[in-house]
Order: sequence, then C-alpha cells, then structure tokens
Amino acid sequence: MDAEIKNFIKVWITAITSLCYCYYVVARIPRGMMRLLFLLPVFYLFTMLPCNLNSLHLGAPTAFFLGWLGNFKLLLFAFDQGPLSPPLPKLLHFVSIACLPIKLKQDPPPNTKNNKNPSHKCTPKSHNPTKMTRSMLLVIKALFLAMIIRAYDHRSNLHPYVILALYCCHTYLAVEIVLALAAAPVQAIFGFEIEPQFNEPYFATSLQDFWGHRWNLMVTSILRPTVYIPIRCISANVIGSRWAALPAIISTFIVSGLAHEVIYFYFTRVHPTWEVTWFFVLHGACTAIEVVVKKAVTNRWRLHRAISGPLTIVFVAVTGGWLFFPQLTRNGVDIKVIKEYSILFDFVKVNLPLHLPLGKS
Repeated sequence: MDAEIKNFIKVWITAITSLCYCYYVVARIPRGMMRLLFLLPVFYLFTMLPCNLNSLHLGAPTAFFLGWLGNFKLLLFAFDQGPLSPPLPKLLHFVSIACLPIKLKQDPPPNTKNNKNPSHKCTPKSHNPTKMTRSMLLVIKALFLAMIIRAYDHRSNLHPYVILALYCCHTYLAVEIVLALAAAPVQAIFGFEIEPQFNEPYFATSLQDFWGHRWNLMVTSILRPTVYIPIRCISANVIGSRWAALPAIISTFIVSGLAHEVIYFYFTRVHPTWEVTWFFVLHGACTAIEVVVKKAVTNRWRLHRAISGPLTIVFVAVTGGWLFFPQLTRNGVDIKVIKEYSILFDFVKVNLPLHLPLGKS
C-alpha cells in the first residue's frame, strides 16, 4: 500500500509538471496543428501514467482524469477551445481545470430570464440551499454505498439479478462520490462555482435524458465540443440539418465506448474484447432511434414518465449486465474492488489511530 501511494504521488507530480509545461510553453505557441504537435508528449504521458498504478481506487480516477478528461481538454486547448481556452486562468486554476472533473458554472448574461440577479452579486455560500441539499444527498449516498459493500459479504447467497442490481448501484454511487470528492478541495480553496457532475440519473425519463442531461455530465461536456458538434456540422453539409444529429449521436457514443475500452485496459491489463464498446454503440443507436421517434410523434403522443422512467433504468441495467460488466467480472475486477475496501480500511486504521484523551485519576 505504501509503495502504491508513492507511485500515485509520482504520477501526479509528473502530470502537474506536464501541465506547467502546457501553461508556460505550449500556450505561447499559435493555436492549431503546431500547438497540437507540442502537446503530443503530454498526450503520451497522460495515457501511460495510469499504467504505473495497480490499485483500482487510485488508478481508476487517475485514468479517467488524465487519460480521458485531461487529454480531451488539452485537445480542445490546442485550438483555443474548451475550458482552458484564453484568457488563460492562473496556473493553479489551469492545472485544476485541466486534470480534475470540474466545469466552472457560467453566469447567465445580465437582464435575461435565466438571471434572477442582474447585478451579479454573489449569494453568500451559507445561504445556498441547493449546495446544502447536494451535500446532504452525497452523505446519504455514501451510506448507501457502505451498505452495498457490506452486502457483498453475503454475495454467495444472493441471486445473480440482485448482484447485478448491487453492481449498478455501486458503479453509480462510487463514481459520483469520487468525482465530488475530487472536485471539493478545489471548490473550497478557490471558491469555484462548479456544475454538478451528476443530475440524479435514476430520475431519467429516456436514454437521451439519461446520457445527455443526467449521467456523468463531465464526459458529456467534453464529448459535445470534441465529437458531437464537429460531426453534426459535417453531417449537416452532407445530409442536411434535420438528420445531422443522428450520426453525431452515434459517433459520440462510439468514442465514449473506445475511451471506456482504454479505461478497462487499465483495470484488467488484458486485450480488449470490445463488449463495452458494443454497449455504447447499442445505446447510441437506441438514442438516435429515440430522437427520430420523438420528432415523428411530437405533440401527439408521449409515454408517461411513470412508464418511461423505469423502462429507461431497466434497459440500462439489463444491457449493462449483458455488455458493460462482463469484461470486469471475467477478470476479477469486482472481487479486487471489494478486497481493496478492506485493505483501505486496515491501512487507515493502522496509520490514523484514534488518540482519545485519557483522564487521570
């Protein structure tokens, strides 16, 4: 465990040093292919650094933050787009935005219907009920995650469908909690107002709603400018604007699937079997069909959310059991995750003992 933590520190020191190079050197190079060329060594480093970590709870966030989000943000940065585009923020802000799952909340323009405070005066943080509610929900979700982890002690007596349900809930809760914890220090230190990374995906009423507005919104915000918008613009010139969204949707899901294959390689260190890519291809195709159907029946017929909501969640869970989880369970990743929780608990118990004051008689 100690060696893994040392590797973790080395990985992030290397990543931060690379981002300093981007800030002080690459940012001075004219945008376009020349700047992209100077970023290639950083792309390589960000892709390879997670291979130095074996722990899933340290390696998985690192792979996601650097190998996926970091590389895509720097790709946009090469062309002065995305969250790192000029005017450049301060160095610490640049590093935080580049390698952490945060998206700064944009204030609406003054005197618009979305801006209830045209003077742009900041509301004191202590009077922000939304933030307080999110914090309370996060605590409740952490308790649910602890209950799920405890339930794994009895997995030999559980039906496979129950285990699948636990894995789905575990994946959602763990990802949301990790992303929130990663963003919290930056938010506290710099006072950033950031967009939430999730928006209660269990309330989704359609696949379009689930993937576009509720699940892992950091990925959505990165894939939209890097894949969806360029493909939609190209498609509009070929097939017209009415249907241009369809190839853009499918292309976005394909890229997401390939990115997940890379993440899965960090988990398993075995050759990909492409099941997770097919999971996202399937969901991309179904989302595209959903968009077509919605356009065809607009204002004429719509499923009630009490029906469409459960159907959406069941579809995601069933296809997840079919295509999303097998690469992980086949290679024992689920067992490794469960074991790491106990190792982490023992590590904390040994290295952070409780020193209780003892009264003298």
